[in-house]
Amino acid sequence: MMESGKFGKYGGVFVPELIIPALEELEEAFLKYKDDEKFNTELQYYLKEFAGRPTSLYYAKNLSEKLGCKIYLKREDMLHTGAHKINNTIGQGLLAKYMGKTRLIAETGAGQHGIATAVVGANFKIPTVDVYMGSEDVERQKLNVFRMEISGAKVIPVHSGSKTLKDAINEAFRDWITNIQTTHYLIGTTMGPHPYPSMVKHFQSVIGREAREQILEKEGALPDAAIACVGGGSNAMGLFSGFVDDNEVDLIGVEGGGEGIETNKTGATLCKGTEGILHGSLSYVLQNQDGQIREASSVSAGLDYPGVGPEHAYLHTSGRANYVAVTNEEALRGFELLSRYEGIIPALESSHAVAYAEKYAKMPENKGKTIIVNLSGRGDKDMFIVAKEMGREL
Repeated sequence: MMESGKFGKYGGVFVPELIIPALEELEEAFLKYKDDEKFNTELQYYLKEFAGRPTSLYYAKNLSEKLGCKIYLKREDMLHTGAHKINNTIGQGLLAKYMGKTRLIAETGAGQHGIATAVVGANFKIPTVDVYMGSEDVERQKLNVFRMEISGAKVIPVHSGSKTLKDAINEAFRDWITNIQTTHYLIGTTMGPHPYPSMVKHFQSVIGREAREQILEKEGALPDAAIACVGGGSNAMGLFSGFVDDNEVDLIGVEGGGEGIETNKTGATLCKGTEGILHGSLSYVLQNQDGQIREASSVSAGLDYPGVGPEHAYLHTSGRANYVAVTNEEALRGFELLSRYEGIIPALESSHAVAYAEKYAKMPENKGKTIIVNLSGRGDKDMFIVAKEMGREL
C-alpha cells in the first residue's frame, strides 16, 4: 500500500489506476534500496567517478565586490553533462537497473535531463532510452538533441499542445501506461505523483549537504540566503534541503517570469498560479477560471512548466521559502553579468537565480550578507538563444 507522499496538503497520487501498480513497485524499490549499503556504495561511486562530485562552492570575488555581498556559487554546472540533472538520473537509473528494467523513458525541456538520462542509459547498458521533448524545445535546443542522439537515445518530438515540457510529460505518461513491465519513467524534477517528489529530492539533496558543509568550512557560519531557480523544482529542492531546518537562512526560489507576471506569457507558477492538480499531484498550477492549464512562457526552456513540485507549494504557503519572478530581460542581464564579471557562462535557468541575487544584494538591508546561488547548469546549450535575444547572429 502506497504512502500518501503529502507535504501538508500538497502532493499525493492522482493518476489512472493503470499506473498505480508501477508506482507501488517503484516506491517499494526506492524504500528498499535508498538505505541499502551496496546500492549506496555504487551510487557514490558513480556520483564521484562518473559525474564529478563533489562540486565546489566557489567564492565569486568580482561579483561580490560589485554587489557588496559575499556571493558563493554552488558549481553544479561543472558536473558531467553540464547540470545538476545527472545526480537524479544516476540514482533513478541505478534503481531501474536493480529493478530489472530494460527501458528508460524521460521528458525533457531544456534537454539537460534528456542528456543525463541518455548517458546513464549508455553507461548502465540499459538498451532502450526514449526521450520525449516538445517540438518547440527540439528546435531551440538543437545541440542538446544531438547530444542525446549521439549517446544512443531516441528523441521523440511532441507536436501537441504548447509543444513544450508539459506536453512532453503527457506523452511520457501515455507511453509508461502501455509499457509498464519493461519501462521505468525517469522523471527529472520534483513534480509528479508520489514517490517521485520525495525520490528526486533524495537524489538531489547531495547539493544541499555539500553546500552546508562547504559554507561552514569557508565562513564558519551558515549563509544568510540560499537562492535557486525553480521550474519543476529539483535543483532548488536539492539546495534548500541542506538549510530548510535553519530558520535564519532565507530560502529564495526564482521562477521564470517570462514577459512579466502581469501578462499571460509567464512561467511563474507560485507567484501567479492557484491550487490545482497536474501530472499526478496537488500543487500550484497556471490555469484559467475553468481549470484549464495555461501555457507557460519563459526564455528558458527549463522554466516554462505550468506546474511546480508539491513540496515547493508547501514551503510557499507555510512561509518557509519565498518565491519571486525574474523576467526574460532580467535573466539575460544575469547571464551577461556572471559571464562578464566571473568568466562563468550560466544556463538561462541559472541566470534567473543570478539576476535575483543581484536584486537581493542591492537591497540596503542585505548589504554585506552571505549568499549561496545554485548554479544549476552551464550555458553552452543557450548560446544561440542568447545571441538571438541580443541581436547577434552566430
